[in-house]
Amino acid sequence: MHRRWYAVSVAAAAVVGVAIGVGFHSRLMGSAAADAVAVPNLHGQGIWSAGRRAAPAFVLRDQHGRRVTLASLRGRTIALTFMDSLCKQACPLEGRMLASAIEQVHASPRPQLLVVSVNPAGDTPTSVAHAAQKWRLPASTIWLLGTRAQLKRVWDAYQITVDAVSGDVVHSTAVYLLDKRGYERAGFLMPFVPGLVADDLRVLGAET
Repeated sequence: MHRRWYAVSVAAAAVVGVAIGVGFHSRLMGSAAADAVAVPNLHGQGIWSAGRRAAPAFVLRDQHGRRVTLASLRGRTIALTFMDSLCKQACPLEGRMLASAIEQVHASPRPQLLVVSVNPAGDTPTSVAHAAQKWRLPASTIWLLGTRAQLKRVWDAYQITVDAVSGDVVHSTAVYLLDKRGYERAGFLMPFVPGLVADDLRVLGAET
């Protein structure tokens, strides 16, 4: 039963990703063919060579009320994604997949999981803590909160589509991997293979 539920859930996540991830997909496909040659060791559906695409900057507060910027995280590789702590479908799967990927990377420090809320009306410190525990996210996970206007600026910068319908939040299921200097290096759409994300994080972590 568990395997059947997992297969159905992954299929549902794939449908959502295809249906609403068009903008993100076009952003990934904007990668030049030269990048695929320059970084053959990366597995993302979109890959970019070092120093080419700086990740759009932003300033938000995390689940503990602390001010967070991308610049403040320089020196660590980052898995940046967009999730809803109250989600019952794609986000729990994506969260567990990312947790598995990061757990496979034994470098010190491990990559930083950075989550931007897609549910400003529903995500709270309490709901985030509950999701993080249930989805087995790393204890160091930073979950960024804010008003819809604040978060929308980040969604738009990363071409993440968010649509609140029927009491749920439908959104792009996307993951960006950022290198230690804050540049976008790989992008994945759900469903992805955690081992491939882990491989890319190891490659980025080994860069000087």
